[in-house]
Amino acid sequence: MPIESGSCASARQAKQKRKSHSLSIRRTNSSEQERAGLQRDMLEGQDSKLPSAVRNTLLELFGQIEREFENLYIENLELRREIDTLNERLAGEGQTIDGAELSKGQLKAKASHSTSQLSQKLKTTYKASTSKIVSSFKTTTSRAICQLVKEYVGHRDGIWDVSVAKTQPVVLGTASADHTALLWSIETGKCLVKYVGHVGSVNSIKFHPTEQVALTASGDQTAHIWRYIVQLPTPQPTADSNVSNQLLYFSFFSENRLPSYFQRHLVQHRVYSCKDVPSLLYLFFSCILQQVSGEDEVEFSDKDEPDGDGDGSSDCPTVRAPLTSLKSHQGVVIAADWLVGGKQAVTASWDRTANLYDVETSELVHSLTGHDQELTHCCTHPTQRLVVTSSRDTTFRLWDFRDPSIHSVNVFQGHTDTVTSAVFTVGDNVVSGSDDRTVKVWDLKNMRSPIATIRTDSAVNRINVCVGQRIIALPHDNRQVRLFDMSGVRLARLPRSNRQGHRRMVCCSAWCEDHPICNLFTCGFDRQAIGWNINIPALLQEK
Repeated sequence: MPIESGSCASARQAKQKRKSHSLSIRRTNSSEQERAGLQRDMLEGQDSKLPSAVRNTLLELFGQIEREFENLYIENLELRREIDTLNERLAGEGQTIDGAELSKGQLKAKASHSTSQLSQKLKTTYKASTSKIVSSFKTTTSRAICQLVKEYVGHRDGIWDVSVAKTQPVVLGTASADHTALLWSIETGKCLVKYVGHVGSVNSIKFHPTEQVALTASGDQTAHIWRYIVQLPTPQPTADSNVSNQLLYFSFFSENRLPSYFQRHLVQHRVYSCKDVPSLLYLFFSCILQQVSGEDEVEFSDKDEPDGDGDGSSDCPTVRAPLTSLKSHQGVVIAADWLVGGKQAVTASWDRTANLYDVETSELVHSLTGHDQELTHCCTHPTQRLVVTSSRDTTFRLWDFRDPSIHSVNVFQGHTDTVTSAVFTVGDNVVSGSDDRTVKVWDLKNMRSPIATIRTDSAVNRINVCVGQRIIALPHDNRQVRLFDMSGVRLARLPRSNRQGHRRMVCCSAWCEDHPICNLFTCGFDRQAIGWNINIPALLQEK
């Protein structure tokens, strides 16, 4: 048998040592298969009460985790080598300066010139070596600004409208095609109240400005006013009450580096810090046991729908009858809203009219006619007796009730398809959205042309404006939600994938500026409403 010489042995050891610090950590498919086979053979030779299928599943899961951490380790080594290379170049440039032969002024000029050259070299080298990393950082930054916080699941059909209560306790309301309206705890996602008084699709929900009363519009040609009483559940304590720290999980795991079932366990059990090692280990082994026993959660695809009873909405208190019913329409009531003060309400219908009612007596005060086709939405001004109605006739109309003796109307023309919604915002501005894939900002003093136009790639549904920050939330038919400012500048697009975001048409958006956890809500025909945390200062800073 041949014997290696000392020099050959030392050379081979040095070569192996260099390999351990290089990219040789990444294994090929063949080596992975050999390793897996070797591990299985080792396990088969050991005494174990686990079935062979369970043991193989465990090996596969641990292999996935090991490969993910190997990739992270490789990236770390590459970055370290880049840093060492740049440090060597920096040291080399410093050695070229001979301080003994240069005066103070010459040294300063030469150092400045050398620093400028080195800075340019660093920029070029860094840009060339990290373009892929920078690209991934952009996605991560966008996700860090717009975070999905809570999903509200319990409806059996699509959700048409979402609204937030204006009084304490602050709750979330949803109106669904399953003939019900649900009230939710924003913090816990638990259903608090279920309204079942309608016999048709519930198309909109709005909360009274000062009382615990809700107004819902329905396909049964009526609008109902009903009272609710809720007691908010106590939210579970968290290790860190700071919202930004609670959302650390999303920015760290946004690149899906860990298996999806593990990520969902982290969210479910509110582990937001990667430094919480005991909790991470506990949840890791918990989700492995679920994987082994076949209890893993269902992965939703674009063709799947969540179970309507997922959050147990049938267990919450039920309101079966309204305080009063508004019944003057001859067609579907598509929307309703409270006038300022809450003593009157306005409804919009497919019978091409909008009606103004006295809430206390349920009497019809005015019937607003003029639209040529079905109405799609109505909205009231927060401080003045103004109403805006939208229609399929490509127009929206402004109705002025500030003077009791004169009820003036102004017609806004500018869209080429159905106007899906028009809402008031700060000052004398109105924002309208349309199926023609545009959103327009109007000045009430100049009806001839919009002051800003936003062009999108999909039909726009019921929009909402963050009045304090002048940000428009646009829900689209193509499942996207985009944020724009009032001048038409795009600010962000909410994250969406098979695991995050809406999986069907997004029907409506609603801001809740003062809530510390969720300040934007959206709903869609995937039977769920979603609460988002939008970091508005960071969003506006990136603008």
